[in-house]
Amino acid sequence: MDGLTAFGIGTVGSMMVFYTLESRSPWWTLAFALASWMSAIYGWLAGAWPFAAVELVWGSIALRKFVRRRGSAET
Repeated sequence: MDGLTAFGIGTVGSMMVFYTLESRSPWWTLAFALASWMSAIYGWLAGAWPFAAVELVWGSIALRKFVRRRGSAET
């Protein structure tokens, strides 16, 4: 297994874990966003630009969700 494949397995695997934990804390949502962007980097490096584009969008949606959840928790 090369380094890029290991990186991809790690980022996509962490996305699944963080997505599962999202309901427990907004911080898991932020972790999911970061993992999504890391997966986008993997997709770009692997030459799978449609995958990279989708992961960028998922990361942005998760970041927006994190900001909203943090805002509602503070009020």
